[in-house]
Amino acid sequence: MSAHDVVFGFGAHSTFDDRPALMRMVQQADRDGLDLFSLSDHPYIGERLDAYATIGFLLGRTDRIAGFANVTNLPTRPAPMLARTVTTLAELSGGRVVLGMGAGGLWDRISDMGVPRLSPAAAVDAFEEAIVLVKKLSGGGPPVTYQGDHYRVNEIAPAPAAAPPVWTGSVGRKSLAATGRVADGWLPGHAADWLSERYRTSRPVIDEAAAAVGRDPQEIRTVFNFPGRITDRPLPATRDGEGRWIGGSAEQWAEELTGAVLEHGASGFMLFSPQGGTPDAGSLGRWGGEIVPAVREAVAKDRA
Repeated sequence: MSAHDVVFGFGAHSTFDDRPALMRMVQQADRDGLDLFSLSDHPYIGERLDAYATIGFLLGRTDRIAGFANVTNLPTRPAPMLARTVTTLAELSGGRVVLGMGAGGLWDRISDMGVPRLSPAAAVDAFEEAIVLVKKLSGGGPPVTYQGDHYRVNEIAPAPAAAPPVWTGSVGRKSLAATGRVADGWLPGHAADWLSERYRTSRPVIDEAAAAVGRDPQEIRTVFNFPGRITDRPLPATRDGEGRWIGGSAEQWAEELTGAVLEHGASGFMLFSPQGGTPDAGSLGRWGGEIVPAVREAVAKDRA
């Protein structure tokens, strides 16, 4: 995926009981030409499938779709081991993996797993160190020695596989700046979209931090977790009184997403149900079979 590709996928919250349906949906998405599927990563919830084990299994049953944790629960997955996991997945799948990264939000549950609690500021520092270290431990080269405040490795040989793209779920200003310095993409938190106040005030923080270290801010893509209904008929209003997208017909979706790409620089969309969970099979079929092709065609026509 280049920085200029517009990518489309869907997100799921997978439990043990959901396994057969999840398999069918990911394989359908693969056949329909979608680019991505994502799984939430909450290892302290017993009924949830482990995100990385499930991603690896699903990549082995598909041909072109990529997978990622949206987003990785970093405090429970130490960066040196995470680097081994994602470079191995990238190698075995032919590069069909993205590294979604989060600093950790539900610290009461995280600490229940025996992980030392970090302050919000320290958690973001660890998050930035982790992204740097994952990239250092990828792509071959001489052994790496790294001495950070939270991660330290001594003479560890990098994996020969390149690091996958790193997308973050940053929300706070400190975390957004870290995204600008070291990440490759951003998934705005709380399902914020391109018309939201959160996006309007947050994206400039990323851009300014990127420019400050000599990076081109346009290289950092924005991929939206986007919930909503797909209806048979057009809705009178596609957004609620607070301006949040609620959905509409396939044509209304295509018009909205095309505008997001051409007018607001959006570079990806992950479909979720209206409640923020896994979309049903019918909605996913219409997403991949009607909406995504229409947006791709409109964007390609405009850019030709």
